[in-house]
This record gives sequence, C-alpha cells and structure tokens, in this order.
Amino acid sequence: MRKTVLTVLLILLLCLLACLAACGTGRNAGTDENTAVSETPGTEPEGENSGQQGQSAEESGEVETMTEASGPAGEAYTVDTAISDVISDPVFGDYGRLIFPVDSGYYSGNTLGELQLTWYHNIDPDKTVEIANDLRDRAAAGETVFYDIYTEEEKEADPEKEDTGLFFFRGNPGAPFAVCNAGGGFAYVGAMQDSFPHALELSKRGYNAFALIYRPGAQTACEDLARAISFIFEHAGELGVDTDCYSLWGGSAGGRMAAWLGSYGPAAFGGDDLPRPGAVIMQYTGHSEYTEYDPPTYACVGESDGIASWRTMEQRIEALKALGIPTEFHHYPGLRHGFGLGTGTVAEGWIDGAVAFWEAQM
Repeated sequence: MRKTVLTVLLILLLCLLACLAACGTGRNAGTDENTAVSETPGTEPEGENSGQQGQSAEESGEVETMTEASGPAGEAYTVDTAISDVISDPVFGDYGRLIFPVDSGYYSGNTLGELQLTWYHNIDPDKTVEIANDLRDRAAAGETVFYDIYTEEEKEADPEKEDTGLFFFRGNPGAPFAVCNAGGGFAYVGAMQDSFPHALELSKRGYNAFALIYRPGAQTACEDLARAISFIFEHAGELGVDTDCYSLWGGSAGGRMAAWLGSYGPAAFGGDDLPRPGAVIMQYTGHSEYTEYDPPTYACVGESDGIASWRTMEQRIEALKALGIPTEFHHYPGLRHGFGLGTGTVAEGWIDGAVAFWEAQM
C-alpha cells in the first residue's frame, strides 16, 4: 500500500516538472519573437506599449494621428503663413510662383498678413488669406484653377511666355465671363490686390472670372490679354462660360489694357477676330485714348491718387458720354492709388455698382 502511494507521488512530481519546463520554454520563445520584431528595419521598439501588440493600428488611433499630421493638407493658410510656403505648396504644381509677383523686388513682407505691393495701398490681409485658401481648396479638390494660354512650343520659342496664364475663379455654369487685369506699371503683375480680389468677388456673384498673369511691357501685355480672350472663346464649352457680353476689368496698367482691347478688339493685338467686350471696368488709370467704338465704360479713382489724375479719367468718361456711349464715373475723396476693392475705405462697395453697370449692358 505504502509502495503504491509512493509510486503515485513520484508520477505526479514528474508531471509537475514537465509542465514547469514547458512554461519556461514558452516564455523564452515569446521574448525572442518580440526582440525580432523590434529589430526589423523601420520598426520602432514597442517599449511601454508592448502589451498592445495584438491591437491594430486603427484601434490604437495611430492611423488617425498620422493622417492628421501628414503635411499641410487640410490646414488653412493664415495671416502668419509664409508667402514662400504658398508659392511652394505642392497643390499648385509649378504655377504657385505666379500667385505673387515673379520678380520679388516688387513686393515685401514674409507672410500673407505682411504682404505689400509696389504702388498699391489699402491691401486687406484677410482678403489675401481668403484668396490663397480659395485657390488652394479648389486645387486640392481637383478643380483646374490655372490655364496656360500658350503652347509648350510657343513658350520654348519665347521663354518670357512661361510667366503667363489664367487663374480661373469659377462661377455658375453657362454664366458670362470677365477677365481681370492687375496693374504694376507694366513691370510686374499685382494680382493679389488688383485682379484676384475682383475675380473672387465676381465668382461669388455667379460670374466666371479669370485673372490674367501677363508679360511686362504694354504691347506684350495687350498681346497676352488678346490671347487670353481668344483662349476662352476657343474653350468656352470646356470652361462652361457664356461668351456674350463678356467684360474686361483692370486697375492702373491693367485698366489701360482693358481700355485698349475695348477700343480696338483682340485682333488688333494678335488675337482672333472676336467681338469687343460688352463692358470695360477701369480703376485709377491716366489712360485718355478712346474711339467712337469703345464699349460702355465704368471708371473709379481716388482724388488723392498721385499716379493717375482723377480729372484725366473724368475727361475721358465725358468724351465717351458725348459719343453716346454708356458710362459711369466715381471719384473718392482722400483715396490714393491702388485701393483694389476698397475694403474699409470710402470706396467700399464700388464693385456692386460696377457689376450692376455690366449687367445693364447684357
């Protein structure tokens, strides 16, 4: 009996020793596997979170965190955003450099809120930020916001044509279009104050608006505008625009461009044989030339403009009026050159009157 009990105890002891040996082997195998994972190239050691190794990345929140932190996508520009960051934003491809003057000597400031342009006043930082975000959001959504007006062959033959094109602020499908032309003394294009804001506001009203980036020089600028108009007419279906009673807008040098194309038509500057615009909207320019064929013209200027005399603009408008051409003229006390939309000034809201003037010609 005693012998039987001893035999049973011996068997139980042997079983216990076997179980302990198996557990030890399992612990060693687990340690080796964790070590192998942590040494895999590109894999960080799990450290304190090693107990979560069975949890998926989605469950642990790692995917969401990495998405939120991946680059600038989804992060809105602010007044503190560096201008260089906008120019180099991948969403714009190689045309980001055309959003601001190609020649950086004509602007100052490191951020959107600090932007200043030569010969311009009353720049609204909030509008600058709004424009940059609008362009970026639409480009990121897959919308084409920039169009070349010259072929690759033409740009290769004349490298200066590389710095041209149309930024498109889309309105309602089938709505009339406008081309906005910024000034800059025919030395540079001050689009962020003198054409982008106008185009954005027109698009908000349902109109299709383009902002032209053109080459320096009065003649080449007008040739680029003529080419741009021809491009829009040729691709009207693709762009979704109505070509009837289109309008040309411009401030300072851009006002001269709009007036010249209004007086003589696109063909006179190398464009296609197309109708003159249905209306010309001009701001602060000393342009005095006109013809009896000029389209209806709206003009506005500040009385303290040291570059474009408001009296000169008034005389031109009176001359057109005497020819029976519909006109409208406004001059604002105390306002200097290049006020753009005039936000926060006595001219604020002028664009509403200009749009109404254009609509009256339709």
